Amino acid sequence: MTTSSYIPPKVWQFDNENGGAFAGINRPTAGARSQTTLPRGQHALQLYSLATPNGIKVTVMLEELLELGFDAADYDAWLIDIRSGAQFGSDFVAINPNSKIPALLDYSSNPPTRLFESGSILLYLAEKFGVLLGNTSAERTEILNWLFWQMGSAPFVGGGFGHFYVYAPEKYQYPIDRYAMETKRQLDVLERQLAQQPFIAGHSYSIADVAIWPWYGQLVLGQLYNAAEFLAVHEYPQLQAWAARIAARPAVQRGFRVNRNWGPEELQLPERHSRSDF
Repeated sequence: MTTSSYIPPKVWQFDNENGGAFAGINRPTAGARSQTTLPRGQHALQLYSLATPNGIKVTVMLEELLELGFDAADYDAWLIDIRSGAQFGSDFVAINPNSKIPALLDYSSNPPTRLFESGSILLYLAEKFGVLLGNTSAERTEILNWLFWQMGSAPFVGGGFGHFYVYAPEKYQYPIDRYAMETKRQLDVLERQLAQQPFIAGHSYSIADVAIWPWYGQLVLGQLYNAAEFLAVHEYPQLQAWAARIAARPAVQRGFRVNRNWGPEELQLPERHSRSDF
């Protein structure tokens, strides 16, 4: 274990040269940085996003709805390049003041309903179309338990483990060890859950699976951070089996492809079938 000579100052100051993959766009302030106009397509649902794990949740959900025959779930998907700072354009910030993807506008209401935070979007769509949210109050509650578990847990995987293992300007043992331990603990939580039942929240596929797969399913399938060997994901056979079953769903394969301008190019998956352009 190495030690650091860094001593925090009494008052932190913003350093625009702090390094890392996103140093050029990270700032300690919110709000729009440019005046931009977002495009709008022909459908009521307009998605502004990118195929990160959080973005994949929403495109998978929309594709699952289309698979179930809900034509009103068709959508236009517009790519927001977060590396170039497109999420700080004025129109995008008007939808999501937090400047994070995904963001969605539903023009079936007047005025249009704005949606941000992937968990909120999944819940909204499940309620709007009446699916993937259980059939009883008890089932709904269990699904929401796991939906919110994912919202609270994944930042330790992405902003913690993923950042220090992949994106930080240097490799630092302490944060990698700390967040690898927490990531493996979370994988063990899911492994134990899936040892009891075929899906995360019970015996039926739900928005809990939709939310959890892009983070944890991709991780144990070796599609996220190239960290499968490092995290010894073979130790979680139930989770791997679940992840493979979810990955085989046609809607998941289509949703995985939407708004993708980066990522594992070796994955040859079919394009989504929607009429929307993206």
